[in-house]
Amino acid sequence: MKIKIGIVCLILLMFCSVEAQVKKMKVYISADMEGVAGAVSGEQLGPTGFEYERFREFMTREVNAAIEGAFEAGATEVTVSDSHGNAQNLLIEKLPKNTLVVRGFPRPMLMMQGIDATFDGVIFIGYHSSTTNIAGVRAHTFSSARLADVRLNDVSMSEGSFNAAIAGHFNVPVIMVSGDDAAVKEVTGIVGDIEGAVVKWSSGFHSTKTMMPEAACALIHEKVKIAVGRIKEFKPFKLKTPVQLDVRFKNYRPSELLSYLSIVQRTDAHSIRFIGRDMIETAKFVEFITSYEAGLEP
Repeated sequence: MKIKIGIVCLILLMFCSVEAQVKKMKVYISADMEGVAGAVSGEQLGPTGFEYERFREFMTREVNAAIEGAFEAGATEVTVSDSHGNAQNLLIEKLPKNTLVVRGFPRPMLMMQGIDATFDGVIFIGYHSSTTNIAGVRAHTFSSARLADVRLNDVSMSEGSFNAAIAGHFNVPVIMVSGDDAAVKEVTGIVGDIEGAVVKWSSGFHSTKTMMPEAACALIHEKVKIAVGRIKEFKPFKLKTPVQLDVRFKNYRPSELLSYLSIVQRTDAHSIRFIGRDMIETAKFVEFITSYEAGLEP
């Protein structure tokens, strides 16, 4: 009898050991472009810029450096969200074949489309500082042309901290961010002591001192490996609900027209307030006000 019990225990131990070995670790990467090494203006950041095709390559390399670092540190699945401009920047044929990619706008969860509670950690690549930050290359929040401030629960947000709150809704922590010095400082100041890769140093809205692409990729690779290696140490960035969203526009007409909706309060000539049940509802509202145009066609 004792022998049989011993055999059963041994089998259970072996089963548990195998389960532990095949345990999945899912990593989500949200990739922007303004924070990529060398990027300083629209000449690198949009299809009409003379350097855009080159910088699509540089952006893809930085994302690949993050993917490789994540896999080397133990990740078993990686999903990448192309989150800059039209969200069709990454050269997907140059990404690892076992990677999933989210492309195209509009989408309900903005730069975090595809995130859910099955992920273990989030990485931000190529991020920039917020529209209220006096430092940072191409500093803005979601729309440089339209928005002057985006606040959640009375705290001014960058895209990084806003997106961290979306991840926090699913109890997923942000573990690493790359970009210029202002962006990394801003995200870590709100989200917490996560790993940061500073690949350039801002000297103005359109000016920077920058690492070379190869050096930036090496740093990102190193920081991602460290972050994934200590992934259990990070905590989700969670906001109290309901979520109070305050948006200040650079012009007055958007706030006037949006105030016609019963769910929107106009708080001053340029600003509105929306109360979301959670970050998902709040993200959808932000996507609506930044994407909707009366002349939209399929």
